[in-house]
Amino acid sequence: MSFDNLWDSLYTAAEDAAQQEPVLKKWLAHSILDRQDIGTALAHHLAHGLDNGNLCSPLAPLFSDLLKENTTIVDVMCRDLIAVYRRDSACIHPLRAFLFFKGFNALQVYRLAHQLWKNGRHTLALFLQSRTSEVYGVDIHPAAVIGAEIMLDHANGIVIGETCHISDQVSIMQEVTLGGTGKEKGDRHPKIGRGALISAGAKILGNIIVGAEAKIAAGSVVLSDVPPRCTVAGIPAQIIRRHVKGVPALEMNHDIN
Repeated sequence: MSFDNLWDSLYTAAEDAAQQEPVLKKWLAHSILDRQDIGTALAHHLAHGLDNGNLCSPLAPLFSDLLKENTTIVDVMCRDLIAVYRRDSACIHPLRAFLFFKGFNALQVYRLAHQLWKNGRHTLALFLQSRTSEVYGVDIHPAAVIGAEIMLDHANGIVIGETCHISDQVSIMQEVTLGGTGKEKGDRHPKIGRGALISAGAKILGNIIVGAEAKIAAGSVVLSDVPPRCTVAGIPAQIIRRHVKGVPALEMNHDIN
């Protein structure tokens, strides 16, 4: 599936779903079938989710305006959606991630909150962070910098701190913390390289660098820099092996041997 036909594919799948499940027709119309493009659809769908099901949410026009202000956000959102479709075996169609995957939805609300943060509207950005945590169980500070083609899989309990920087093509599993140590100020959160895979329950703490295409094993506690193309595991994490082939975030292979 390409970016060129993504909206058409979503719309057709939503039409089919509305026919199969008439009880969801109004909701699908609000999120997709009454919309003209994927940006408008995302604005209304995300606003609906955050506003406890109020179809007249004041967040929808706010989100639409933000997407018009910075059109690159929609492109990045589409890249995220395709990334989930390609990497997650549970995602048989992008519509499933668009409608139901809280990792995808939480990440897109972050992208809107990040734009507000850059615009100096910090209180509203932090409100969106708080609501995202309540609704989706994902806590992403709006000042964090996150690249494109990101997958937050399952997403429960993910925490991403204020000065965290995540490059493109990263995959992050549930219960991952990209946090500070609690004693530092200023630039105090991890920097994650392109193509890295962070497995379930891993904790990466402090202003440390995880190199490109590294793999962090499930349950690891990372307290020092991780070289590129290395697998680390344990508490504290140690280098298990060095690898020269493949991109862990795209392969989604959590084996450390």
